Amino acid sequence: MDPIVLLILFLTFLIVGIAIGLPIGMALIFCGVCTALCLGGSNANSQIIAQKLMAGTDSVTMMALPFFVLAGELMNRGGLTKRIIGFCNIFVGRVKGGLGYVTIFACLMFASLVGSAVASTAALGAMLIPMMVKSGYDRAKSAGLVASANLVAPIMPPSVPMIVYGISAGVSIKALFLGGIVPAIYLTAIMCIVWFLVSRKDGIKVTTPMPSMREILRIFASGLWALLLPIIILVGLRGGVFTATEAGVVAVVYALIIGIFVYRELKLKMLFRAFIAAAKMSAVVMFLAATANVAAYLMTVSRIPQVLTQSLGGLTAHPTLLMLVLMIVIILMGTCIDVVPTILIMTPIMLPLVKAAGIDLVYFGIVFTLANVLGLTSPPVGPVLNVACATGNVKMEHIIKPVIPYYIFQTALVFVLIFFPQLITVPLQWLNG
Repeated sequence: MDPIVLLILFLTFLIVGIAIGLPIGMALIFCGVCTALCLGGSNANSQIIAQKLMAGTDSVTMMALPFFVLAGELMNRGGLTKRIIGFCNIFVGRVKGGLGYVTIFACLMFASLVGSAVASTAALGAMLIPMMVKSGYDRAKSAGLVASANLVAPIMPPSVPMIVYGISAGVSIKALFLGGIVPAIYLTAIMCIVWFLVSRKDGIKVTTPMPSMREILRIFASGLWALLLPIIILVGLRGGVFTATEAGVVAVVYALIIGIFVYRELKLKMLFRAFIAAAKMSAVVMFLAATANVAAYLMTVSRIPQVLTQSLGGLTAHPTLLMLVLMIVIILMGTCIDVVPTILIMTPIMLPLVKAAGIDLVYFGIVFTLANVLGLTSPPVGPVLNVACATGNVKMEHIIKPVIPYYIFQTALVFVLIFFPQLITVPLQWLNG
């Protein structure tokens, strides 16, 4: 069968599966089986499909994902959130629009522990949105700020989407983690600039009282324990002390020690709930990875990536133009499909083109992930928007307008990184030693 016809059938089956209400993972299985039946022969063998399904999660590197997810759950339930907020409040709480800057920097710090924008928004939004409203900030604008600022979570290591991309593309997780640090700082800087303009326009006043020196020292000392974890992970990765998977184990052990013996807020009942929550989230991502591996296998045997490479072959001579086209496609896809499914579906399709164009796979993965996460705050799906609305008690139609300025600047950052890849590659070379 012609590969183009198979591609159309594959996408049709996928869209039909999603349209009838199947979860993304089940929709991938559905379109995979239907495509296999269309191919016929040995490809329609149920044993091969089952084998590829199991192979999708049969990876030592994949074990990094549940460990980092569990570490994030433990630190969140162990009293980390309020200490990070208090730590940030010491430095920027007294400036004009101070709680907004506290939110932005708290999101950056929390991102270095959680790796998930949805989890970070739920944890920080529940505390920060009511705090901002109580201090006189507009509720919808506060929720929009929390939602937009948390887009840094999937970029800053340990990033769940980067782990998924690294496994799908066969790229070093360590290199992706180190490469995500500087773009995360870019995102944070952009958020500060936009918030500066918003807070000046709205005439927001300083409402946070100055804590005593004794209180400052107490908050600083308490917060340092939480902030040591990302430092330990990044120094260990850069120095080659441990792999990404081993870093996840270190993060879990550290989170247990700090939560139980230092902060003394992580109780046995909370520990059990953290394991359950981490298991659920990890199972969802791993099931997506397994089903996407079936889809990737069928696309490969159908020669769909090769056909796309040939049809877009003219763009491989112009890497910047190719990146531009691919990222526009991803940004559009992000409006209707979540981050991890998009990465799992599109990586095997785009990778041959990227390799043919000679684009660095780590650089591509970082920009690819950043373009994907923009969909977290864009309707109609917008998972992070939904969480921010729930935690902030805001209607969806009210939060969209405050999010637009941040979304425009964040999208502009993607295009800047496309035209100036040195903004990622040069710092990455230094971080890699």
